[in-house]
Amino acid sequence: MSAPFLFICLSLVLSFSFSSSTLYRMRKGSSLCVEKSGDVLISANRVFSAGFYPVGNNAYCFGIWYSRALYDGSHTLVWMANRDQPVNGRLSKLSLLKTGNLILEDAGHLTLWATDTTSASWVQLQLYNTGNLVLHTLEGKILWRSFDSPTDTLLPQQLLTKDTILVSSKSQNSYSSGFYKLYFDDDNILHLSFDGLETSSVYWPKPWLRPWETGRSAYNNCRTAVLDSYGHFNSSDDMQFSSVDLGVGSKRRLTIDADGNVRLYSIDERRRAWIVSWQAISNPCIVHGVCGANSLCTYAAETGRRCKCLPGHKMKNHTDWSYGCEPDFNFSCKNDDAVFIKFPHVEFYGYDIGFFPNQTLEWCEERCLQDCNCKGIQYKFDDFPNRGYYLCYTKAQLINGQHSLGFKNPMYIKFPRANLFSNDKTVQEFQLDCSRQVTAQLNRTYKKKQENVTVKFMLWFACGCGGVEIIGFLFVLYVLYKNSEGSNAIEKGYLHITIGFKRFTYAELKKASLNFSVEIGRGGSGVVYKGILSDNRVAAIKRLSEANQGEVEFLAEVSTIGRLNHMNLTETWGYCAEGKHRLLVYEYMEHGSLAENLTSNSLDWKKRFEIALGIAKGLAYLHEECLEWVLHCDVKPQNILLGSNYQPKVADFGLSKLLNRGGIDNSYFSRIRGTRGYMAPEWVFNLPITSKVDVYSYGIVMLEMITGRSPAGVHPMDDNGVMEQRRLATWVREKVHGATGNAPWIEEIIDCSMDGEYDKDQIELLVKVALQCADQEDRDARPTMSKVVEALLGHESDDF
Repeated sequence: MSAPFLFICLSLVLSFSFSSSTLYRMRKGSSLCVEKSGDVLISANRVFSAGFYPVGNNAYCFGIWYSRALYDGSHTLVWMANRDQPVNGRLSKLSLLKTGNLILEDAGHLTLWATDTTSASWVQLQLYNTGNLVLHTLEGKILWRSFDSPTDTLLPQQLLTKDTILVSSKSQNSYSSGFYKLYFDDDNILHLSFDGLETSSVYWPKPWLRPWETGRSAYNNCRTAVLDSYGHFNSSDDMQFSSVDLGVGSKRRLTIDADGNVRLYSIDERRRAWIVSWQAISNPCIVHGVCGANSLCTYAAETGRRCKCLPGHKMKNHTDWSYGCEPDFNFSCKNDDAVFIKFPHVEFYGYDIGFFPNQTLEWCEERCLQDCNCKGIQYKFDDFPNRGYYLCYTKAQLINGQHSLGFKNPMYIKFPRANLFSNDKTVQEFQLDCSRQVTAQLNRTYKKKQENVTVKFMLWFACGCGGVEIIGFLFVLYVLYKNSEGSNAIEKGYLHITIGFKRFTYAELKKASLNFSVEIGRGGSGVVYKGILSDNRVAAIKRLSEANQGEVEFLAEVSTIGRLNHMNLTETWGYCAEGKHRLLVYEYMEHGSLAENLTSNSLDWKKRFEIALGIAKGLAYLHEECLEWVLHCDVKPQNILLGSNYQPKVADFGLSKLLNRGGIDNSYFSRIRGTRGYMAPEWVFNLPITSKVDVYSYGIVMLEMITGRSPAGVHPMDDNGVMEQRRLATWVREKVHGATGNAPWIEEIIDCSMDGEYDKDQIELLVKVALQCADQEDRDARPTMSKVVEALLGHESDDF
């Protein structure tokens, strides 16, 4: 059945249903049947309808749509119950059972969808004026609502939360789930991502930028977004925009379309068409996965988006570009069989095998030739201040390719030497340069005079085209130079390790620290000095003691630190990698370490409890919320720093080991890490190292804050380090369990500097949490840091 004919039939069916039915609610024991055109729920304002909607030949979804048809007779679906499992056009029905469960049956036999609700009281299904399909009791208790499970559309007043996701349709002609998602990620930021069959990646906001560089904030816990009835969109991560037709009355919808872009639509009542009043992405080539692997996306406002296979490649599926292209040649792993072809103004985002700064093109090519998995290299000049060298990125896959004059640097793609000349015409589609034409000898049967005329004409024509391109290229460079913000945004796509950091010279830091004369801290990884930077910021400069680390490894570690961002982690401002010198530049914490403040008795109980909560939040972020899984491995008071308002920040987290979330490999830890007195028994007994080692150390630190005693100070030190670690926890546990009456143990263990000024309930809670964290016998009994945060926040909420 053709699409126009389907729309006309649907329009007639729906028009008849509107004129012959006034079904505003559905009660227990009733059903809506697919074969009855009048079985449609209508909102009181008649704006929305709910019923069986045809999505193919003898295929129906139960959905919600705008009642009034568009100019072409079609209707706009805003929600579907069974988008990926259409039902048959006969004997299928939606039934509200007497148990209170709403079910969708396919041909009267198979239940494809259900609300899984129960209620002994009177229940009804009603379509609200907002487009929300609600199952509720007579008393108004909501059992289920469609707003809590959106498909690809967000309606005004409908919340997008941490538990809901918008998923695009497969294509403009298919309503089934597609590859693009709009959702709140674990960093509390609203993201757009591509989730393909083989790869997945985030593309909005720009993944190489930090949240504040895109106008977002990760410091929120609610993770909610809403489009209000006036046309304003507000998100908890500070993402805001407004419709161009602000005001009450307009019909609007926010939809993630099949092309991976999110758009806000407003209805033009006169033309009966949806008008785009805002969109997330202006250049559709930024969307990942649009052209598939081994292809390039180009975009022009006049012609729109186009996909093109790389030279020597062919489309996998001629009906769908998302499948990408595949090589039309065989590739051996021998270095002599491969050459590189230069593609100006081309980039492939992501999927780097390695990053190598300050290397020659020849070195970079040789590196790629030695790796069978290397498909090509991105080679660019880094003109960031205080630098000025080339960066080499070797690519494992050629995905998310773009061709744009906005990219100043070329891409070098590896090809078999035997196929180089047979594909010269496709190479020239991206570069027309008279000085570098690749030609092949042809058999000619015409006269020499005619040959000379033809050759001259072709030569002049090619040179003319090249001249025009060079003039255009110089003009674009001038525009890009004048509009530096745009070019900088593109450049930042490759600054994996330098975004947000300044690369200091050793001389700068030596001058800032007065020749490293003011020492403010010392640890196993190095010495920390106070310094004043050239912009008058006070900084903590850490001089790492392990100077034998290579620059590439060090920069990779700095890159990891740069991706960690939390209010309870120390902020890194820059680094130095010069010769054997390795330094990190942090924000300066005015009140020093927790250890210093505990010995000086400068912390009252309120500050101590807030410090306990802040440390827990910082560790919970490292363990569960950031993109990397970070184990601190040395949680102790010396590594907890306090700011001007005594806000706690965990330090030295960037020098710990990074593990994949998928599993644990104890071979990463070649030696015992941590500080005697705070180390979990796993270190001594060579047990698998997990995040529970940090939980154990946290528990010991909390007991030290409560009692004012160090782990080694309660009893004489034993020869066995593990026994020493148990002393403080064992002593507190004995006091708690051996007490009689109304918690007299508090007075026995509390730091005497508190002088009776403390919150008894908070102490009981913190002691309980700390003892559970410092469980010696069963590490699995220790809670996660997120559970610790919940416990402490739960106590706080009781006070309000």
